Amino acid sequence: MNILIRANSSSYIGIGHIMRGLVLVKQYSNDNIIFATENLDGNINHKIIEAGYKIELLKSNSFDELNELIKKLNIDMIIIDNYEINYNFEKNLKELNPSLKIFVFDDTYEKHFCDILINHNISANEKKYKNLVPNNCELRCGSKYTLLRDEFLEAKKQKNSIKKDKKIKTIFVAMGGADHSNINIDILKVVNKIRKKNKKNIKVNIVSTNANKNLEKLKNYCKNKKWINLYINSKQIAKLMSESDFAIVTPSVTVNEVYYLKLPIIAIKTADNQIDIYRYLKKKRFSVLKKFKINKLVKLIKEKM
Repeated sequence: MNILIRANSSSYIGIGHIMRGLVLVKQYSNDNIIFATENLDGNINHKIIEAGYKIELLKSNSFDELNELIKKLNIDMIIIDNYEINYNFEKNLKELNPSLKIFVFDDTYEKHFCDILINHNISANEKKYKNLVPNNCELRCGSKYTLLRDEFLEAKKQKNSIKKDKKIKTIFVAMGGADHSNINIDILKVVNKIRKKNKKNIKVNIVSTNANKNLEKLKNYCKNKKWINLYINSKQIAKLMSESDFAIVTPSVTVNEVYYLKLPIIAIKTADNQIDIYRYLKKKRFSVLKKFKINKLVKLIKEKM
């Protein structure tokens, strides 16, 4: 089977769409996998190549360009992880390619014309898709379908063997690979304020990627601060989480990973598409912030200390 994954990554979009696509396609190891993506600023297309998959670079998000590619490559199934592709786009694809199976990612409860829909967030509610997808659509919703990289599966096995220094509180910080809200440094300043005022022994493991357009500023802030460990493009995210006492993250795909490892969470909403997980965490009485606020974050961190 020829499978095409339509997803983008950039400093603005982030890296999550490509990363979860790379996990999903492992379920199709005997098939021919091709990624269709644009060459946007801050993309992680190199990750696709490193994983051994082919890339078809698109000039735009136009229907005609994608449809031509589907026909040229004799695609049997397209996996769409792109907020800009909607119901009408998908319906037109099906009409012009009747045998094409359409598999979409969704986490905002939009209407889709598809054969399979996956919402792998812990907050996903299958009932909300009633009247949003065709009656014969296969729904894959909730933690049962959470896409986890192999490193997380291994980290959970090893979790109980990790010994933590009780004299030091270690905080894992991940505000998205692109940190489009640019609050990494603000969070570090809050932690530093608590360190100094309360004389707490705190260490921070903060992760980012080259997709972060504010990466140089972050590097400069972290420079010569022994209590901060900055990891760029790390391949040991699960290990860093496991070694930490709690995590400060966005209510996004990262929450699925932190939740899987049973690490206490502080979630700060930074984008509209995070509202569903934010509401779920709030309802379940997790520590959440609808937006970054210094005093509220200080309070939540102190509660975790």
